[in-house]
Amino acid sequence: MKRGLVLEGGAMRGLFTAGVIDVMMERGVDFDGMVGVSAGSSFGCNFKSRQPGRVLRYNLRFGKDPRYMGLRSLLKTGDLVGAEFAYHTLPLELDIFDSQTFESNPMEFYMVCTDVATGDAVYHRMDKVDRDSLEWLRASASMPVVTRPVKVDDGRLLLDGGISDSIPLKFFQGLGYERNVVVLTQPLGYRKKPVNSWLFRRLLRRYPAVAEAMVKRHDMYNSQLDYVEAEVEAGRAFVIAPAQPLPIGRVEMNPDKMRRVYAIGREACAETLDSMLDFLK
Repeated sequence: MKRGLVLEGGAMRGLFTAGVIDVMMERGVDFDGMVGVSAGSSFGCNFKSRQPGRVLRYNLRFGKDPRYMGLRSLLKTGDLVGAEFAYHTLPLELDIFDSQTFESNPMEFYMVCTDVATGDAVYHRMDKVDRDSLEWLRASASMPVVTRPVKVDDGRLLLDGGISDSIPLKFFQGLGYERNVVVLTQPLGYRKKPVNSWLFRRLLRRYPAVAEAMVKRHDMYNSQLDYVEAEVEAGRAFVIAPAQPLPIGRVEMNPDKMRRVYAIGREACAETLDSMLDFLK
């Protein structure tokens, strides 16, 4: 029986996920595979490299650095998150990502992106750490409107995976993962509301397939939440989610709020750990 870990995105709400996976690492919880979306991939990859604490550490250290994230980066480069600094300089020079451990760990690691031309989900397995694979990781977390599409090594232009497959539980089940722990960054019972379709079609007029996917995203997302709840009821999935909306904005870099959201994630994992271990057995 293959055991999987499914990590939703949510930008800085992903610090909740960082707290969850850090407790898992500290307690020796392991999985056969993991799939991440957006922040679920860019933060979740540290589970495969076995580096608890790294996500919170580098966000606290560089959160106010204009090279990392902010209006200056957006105006200067077209990317809210600095592409070269955040996805290459930081992990390879400043807060080293343990590529050796990542590559030697047999756990499969997938990420979800969105094809700009079609609006469809693209799934990519990352086995090594090099410039091309880090660009795939960047693509998975490249939010529309505030980020340019990322051209990956096969020539496709990609954006954030949350546009097309926010909670890829069905994808992982299709790969043979029968027991899956799903980490959400919104409370159970949350449902997404429709966006302003005119505004998104206007803002994303160069990428009409992405615009249409964004307009329909609430339907996709809410149906996925319904499916997750049904799989929990059937005993095939286990969910870890915050009890209340997380007290942080999507791109908010307030250090106290970051620490708080991370702590909430740790608490949520610790409180459900015994039940989760029983489920995985």
